[in-house]
Amino acid sequence: MGARSFAGRFDGQACISGDTLLPLNAGRLPSLLVPRPSAWGETPMYIPKTFEVTDSSTLHEFIETYSFGTLVTVAGEQPIATRLPLILDRARGKQGTLLGHVARANPQWRSFDADRQCLVMFDGPHAYVSPSWYATSPAVPTWNYATVHVYGSARAIHDAEQLSALVDRLVAIYEAGMPQPWPGTMPAEFRASMLKAIVGFAIEIDRIEGKFKMGQNRPIEDRIGTVAQLENSSDPAARALAELTRKHLGLEPASASKG
Repeated sequence: MGARSFAGRFDGQACISGDTLLPLNAGRLPSLLVPRPSAWGETPMYIPKTFEVTDSSTLHEFIETYSFGTLVTVAGEQPIATRLPLILDRARGKQGTLLGHVARANPQWRSFDADRQCLVMFDGPHAYVSPSWYATSPAVPTWNYATVHVYGSARAIHDAEQLSALVDRLVAIYEAGMPQPWPGTMPAEFRASMLKAIVGFAIEIDRIEGKFKMGQNRPIEDRIGTVAQLENSSDPAARALAELTRKHLGLEPASASKG
């Protein structure tokens, strides 16, 4: 649901976006002033303790499952973002290392700086939650979701052998589930030209933050009711959120609770 239609529905009232109560007047969203941090690592994501996830295996599994992330760097005073698939190497570095590549024509790689942190965001399923789903009241609308933020310094990879190995590893991961995985064979000159057109990078992870907002601040009957509604949704993302919520909160599957 876009911001325009959302504002229209609750015009003159208020709704919850994430964890923030937003007044909506005349169909316009309020201006949000966000302080500019001197470094990403000094300003963590806002995470109430109820929604915080710190278990490294859970965070790593989430990154591997929802591996299409958003890489954010800063060039001067200008933030730059690119959406791209990433590999998590759990064994490399204290908290793991992210590996990926961007087009050489993409100027973002020139902002990679060993002395400046970048941010990578991984988003899981998310969905709108209506207060009509709750057994308790009063309540307001909200949005449930799961996300993981990763901080570290990006190092560019130009070496042809390292870049080739990185691409082969990425392809192998995503081809693994295919009925007939692509073998990766291509003319040597064509492969070499393709590799020259990209820049690889490695981000050794300094810090990982996890936020799974799944109604933990609501009574158990409200959580159960929310999951039931999400499971019956026509939206695949809502049903995926229901599955993840059951797993994370330890809620029994609907079939088990009926039995």
